[in-house]
Amino acid sequence: MEFETKAIHSGEERTSDDGINAITPPIHLTSTFLRKDIGSLLDGYAYSRLSNPTRTILEKKLADLEGGRFCLCFSSGMAAETVLIMSLVKTGDHIIASDDLYGGTKELLSMLFAESFGVKVTYVDATSTRDIEKAITKNTKLIWLETPSNPLMKLCDIKSISVISKKYRVKLIVDNTFASPFLQKPLLLGADAVVHSTTKYLNGHSDSIGGAVITSDKELYEKMNFVRKIDGAILSPFDSFLVARGVKTLAIRMRQHEENAMKIAEYLEKQKKVKRVIYPGLKSHPQYELAKKQMSGFGGMLSFELYGGLTEVRRFLSGLKIISLAVSLGGIESLIEHPSSMTHGVAQGKNIGNNDISESLLRLSVGIERVEDLIADIASGLKKIQD
Repeated sequence: MEFETKAIHSGEERTSDDGINAITPPIHLTSTFLRKDIGSLLDGYAYSRLSNPTRTILEKKLADLEGGRFCLCFSSGMAAETVLIMSLVKTGDHIIASDDLYGGTKELLSMLFAESFGVKVTYVDATSTRDIEKAITKNTKLIWLETPSNPLMKLCDIKSISVISKKYRVKLIVDNTFASPFLQKPLLLGADAVVHSTTKYLNGHSDSIGGAVITSDKELYEKMNFVRKIDGAILSPFDSFLVARGVKTLAIRMRQHEENAMKIAEYLEKQKKVKRVIYPGLKSHPQYELAKKQMSGFGGMLSFELYGGLTEVRRFLSGLKIISLAVSLGGIESLIEHPSSMTHGVAQGKNIGNNDISESLLRLSVGIERVEDLIADIASGLKKIQD
């Protein structure tokens, strides 16, 4: 089956345990399940912290879309990252991470695993495979990438880095949230596991918080499943239903996100009050050729810098009526945020990783509204900035 068909039908075998045979799978809100006899809790469904039919549907669907064998869903993207890292490292181990990451991921790596658990973390410019290889030590256990990265839209060569990771027997983890499995499949390029904040494009409607890890590594899957079972960071049945429903329209949404983002990026590049635009689909992007090679599209995320500082940023934002000032991304509505004071503020203040995020940088999650309305809204914001 092609992607669009898988997104709708994967994991949803047309069977029913209630004789109703609904086309839409039911939401199993139960916390526990009837047992036919005493014995192992591992026989079928027993308790929803361990497994739940609604969550199973989503996990099968996401594994199929990413080209993996196994998937585990979690209560948030950060919960997914935490369980994955806990399953791979211990005190004294070493992690190599891209210098441009979501602020929460940097906090997790440096302020929890490094400070509290004695895990060493090295940030490198992951656009350079040479720099990654130079950073590997005998204690390195994993390489952590975002591509495209948040918020500077850097791209990492997954296939080349996977060759290095296999050479040194280091796990390669790729956060695929920005691209989604519709535009990029890291597992097929050599990654050992893929991470998603399902909150974003997979759900697509800004009404659910969740995370997922997909892998074909059975040993890693079993370790993560054990950790999740113990710490209980599960995705609820209702949130599982919301994400599974959202995924069904992922392909059509991503096409519109990308179409709108490209037009907006091209518009912004022509504006004299805009210092630079960072979007993988622009020929001005330093990894434009890699984007064409590695991705099947350029996505709906872009960042841009205004000339000036916070005063100009505030003036620009005050002129927006359609695009909302809010954290998060990947929903059908357009959202804009100020990374240095919002999503990346703590990491910036702690001097964690890359500090090239200027106070004039804005990150835009382009929605699926009529693009002419979005461009007019941006033009209204730009008019607020004094010449």
